[in-house]
Amino acid sequence: MNVSKFEGREPVSMIIDADTGIDDALAILYAVKSPAIRLEAVCTVFGNIDVDQATDNTLRLIQLAGARDRVQVVKGASKPLEREFQGSTSHVHGENGIGGAVLPPSDQLPLGEAAADYLVRIANERPGEVTLVLMGRMTNLALALRRDPSIASKFRSVVVMGGNVLVPGNVTPVAEANFWGDPESAAVLMEAGLPLTVIGLDVTLQTLLTRDALDELGKTCLPENAPLVDFLKDSFAIYFDFYQQVNKLDNACPLHDPLAVIAAVFPEMVTCTTLHASIACGDRLTDGMVVTDRRVFPSVGNPVSFALEVDADAALEELYSVFK
Repeated sequence: MNVSKFEGREPVSMIIDADTGIDDALAILYAVKSPAIRLEAVCTVFGNIDVDQATDNTLRLIQLAGARDRVQVVKGASKPLEREFQGSTSHVHGENGIGGAVLPPSDQLPLGEAAADYLVRIANERPGEVTLVLMGRMTNLALALRRDPSIASKFRSVVVMGGNVLVPGNVTPVAEANFWGDPESAAVLMEAGLPLTVIGLDVTLQTLLTRDALDELGKTCLPENAPLVDFLKDSFAIYFDFYQQVNKLDNACPLHDPLAVIAAVFPEMVTCTTLHASIACGDRLTDGMVVTDRRVFPSVGNPVSFALEVDADAALEELYSVFK
């Protein structure tokens, strides 16, 4: 394993917030296996699937990774901040959210605390210590901020997978799925004064996992990680097919959520630009759109750091390295 990237660094204490689908699962497994990360908990939320399925998937995944004794699972929001849940994306992630792959049930139970309350508690108990990575709808953190706005300054950093600035959306012409699925929550985050970095389609669409690379990883991974890679190969089959049909990618798919986790630990792998931004809410055509004020003297929105360039090869190398 290549340790040069994190040699001399303390592992990052991390909480992931996920609607545990196919790429979420890979991101969680990466976080569990990476020596650069101390994954403490996974909060769940609706999105790719309903929150109950997301929670069940997460519990099974943590068990598969052998991390149930050190990673808590915290059930979160079942619907958007001010709207109704529009339903799961089974055409993308399969009926169970992980491409139909079957994992043994876990007897681990979710923490007896709602995700929003958990985030408020952790932020207040350990200010400046925890990095939060949001890979689904941002509802849990939005609820937490509404309950205690002071926590905005108490996370070490907040990294969000979502949005699009210079490229089209993937649900509508102008909006990415996580921002579109709960635009009011995305707006809360943009306005809260968080130490926020947005990892959106501008960079995730450049960072592609191929079927061949996943097959090769199955041959080169450590024996202890073979069950993880076997699961990923089963899970990603439907994902590769979807991106072939929709994006005309040849046996490849974007690494949306894994890139967010990698960038949270290795920010040098992305190049960010600070833009004044706000989120469109309340209009069918523009819901979830990132509106950036790029005038010389911007007056709309708040300054937010957006990743617009990525060293995709380095990110992929880092992803593969934790399994070898």
